[in-house]
Amino acid sequence: MELKHIELTNLKPAKTNVRKKGAKDIDDLVPSIKSLGIIQPLLVRPNGSDTTFEIIAGQRRFHALSKIAETDTIDPVPCLVMDEGDDAQAVEASLVENIARLPMDEIDQYKAFAALIKQDKSVDDIAAMFGVTERLVKQRLAIANLITPILNAYRKGDIRPETLRTLTMATKQQQKEWFALSQSDEGYPPTGRALKVWLFGGAEIATENALFDLSEYTGNIVSDLFGEKSYFDDVEQFWSLQNTAIAKLKSDYLEAGWKEIIVQEIGERWYSWEMTKRAKSKGGKVFLEIGHDGSVTIHEAYLTSAEAKKLHKAATEGEGKAAPKHKPELSKPAQNYLDLHRHSAVRTDLLNHQGLALRLCVAQIVAGSELWRVNADPQKASKPEIAKSLATNKAEAKFEAEREAIRQLLGIKKVFDDGPEDHETIVPRTSDWCILRDGHAVLAKLITLDDSEVMRIMSFVVAECLPCGSTWVEALGQSMRTDMRNYWTPDQTFLDLVKDKNTLNLLVDQVAGKATAGAHVTSTGKVQRNILAACIEGERKAKENAWDLPYMQFPMKDYTDQFGVAVIDNWLEVKDRYETDV
Repeated sequence: MELKHIELTNLKPAKTNVRKKGAKDIDDLVPSIKSLGIIQPLLVRPNGSDTTFEIIAGQRRFHALSKIAETDTIDPVPCLVMDEGDDAQAVEASLVENIARLPMDEIDQYKAFAALIKQDKSVDDIAAMFGVTERLVKQRLAIANLITPILNAYRKGDIRPETLRTLTMATKQQQKEWFALSQSDEGYPPTGRALKVWLFGGAEIATENALFDLSEYTGNIVSDLFGEKSYFDDVEQFWSLQNTAIAKLKSDYLEAGWKEIIVQEIGERWYSWEMTKRAKSKGGKVFLEIGHDGSVTIHEAYLTSAEAKKLHKAATEGEGKAAPKHKPELSKPAQNYLDLHRHSAVRTDLLNHQGLALRLCVAQIVAGSELWRVNADPQKASKPEIAKSLATNKAEAKFEAEREAIRQLLGIKKVFDDGPEDHETIVPRTSDWCILRDGHAVLAKLITLDDSEVMRIMSFVVAECLPCGSTWVEALGQSMRTDMRNYWTPDQTFLDLVKDKNTLNLLVDQVAGKATAGAHVTSTGKVQRNILAACIEGERKAKENAWDLPYMQFPMKDYTDQFGVAVIDNWLEVKDRYETDV
């Protein structure tokens, strides 16, 4: 039989449960469970899987928890899981004899838990012993912080449970003041939300809690009518001076040879049952507990119980074992927090440094980064003769000369010193190439160049990344009024690639004239190509501007209405965006 804490949604009553009536009569159980939690674990057995269970004993507790779950969050339910072959009746009987019964009163529960803590039992040991959650054990142990008059008043019914729990977070002095108010005919002790405000938001800070010399305080000090206590009226100035004094106190302890000084957050409670006494020579630490009222309580020579266990385990495992790894200075969430805030600040400042932003853009285009993956257009030719034709284009020669100049400006070498030139791009042609460029080296070089040089490089790398055959080419060519006659010369490769006979005849019409086209309207494609080739070679007279073809205009145009030319078809879908020049 094993004690487990199981989610309420994974439990359901067994059909064989002996209780047939009264299982949902839970009005008396709901307030008890809300106040004390589940005192006795449910008896369950697996229901066909490792995660779902049926309830053998504890139907009323289950229904009470289901009722509470309608409005509140329910912790996993303590359950005793029967082993295979267990007799349910025998198990229930054994529970009476062998499972510790949890006292019904919160104070008695605290006393029982505290006695076990003194016997070196851990919180999880106690939870397992009584079949309750670790959270409930911690809640009861927190009662150790309460003064005796408050405990006695609670036992008499003069203080409600929720008020008692809130008071566990108060300092001893705050508890005394609250209890005095409760006994006064004129006073009215705050409860509920008002009590939390009284404890943490509206508490006055007494001068007796100051670690600094009162002469350093420049605000007003207010005394009560009888002069028994005085208070600071400037809370912000108090905490500024107090924090400086706390920092000095920490420094003094470190100089005295203490290993570590833990300065707790304001209002964070220090619980003795979570600590183990440990001498300074054996790694004991100093904890500084800081109250909302400005008080500083010093706890010398302690380690958390978890730290003490780790040290004990390391000491008993013997020599030769690897030393336990220390936690990093910052947790991953803390590092993420800093990363996000620093990122936000730097990118916002970058908006006012356009020159640096430009250089960063160029560096990331050239070398890539965690988020940038830009590739140069591969200029992939589908046939060898097309690649040879492209090499004769004047634009290609001019572009390659600029590439070499950019390479010199950036101080980078050719990727392949002995490879074909069409692989020697500035921007990688595949993502894998990013490892060949040192982005920080590129950015460092760009920072040394003037804006005109950076803009020259920027223009080149953007051009190198212009997608071939895209509508971007059409839009830019139209905007810049690019004239293909400055770069392209008609060649035999072009003529050989035009297969449509009707289109060839229209080309003859444009280049050689209408009469020639009419005379050869029924001629073969080969004949019409020969006519066009003769015009290219000068053997036949061509018309003026004969080679200013629709195909070489921006945007590209066609001769027929046959469709199927990808660039033209794609342009039709975006041309409305460019009613005027880009």
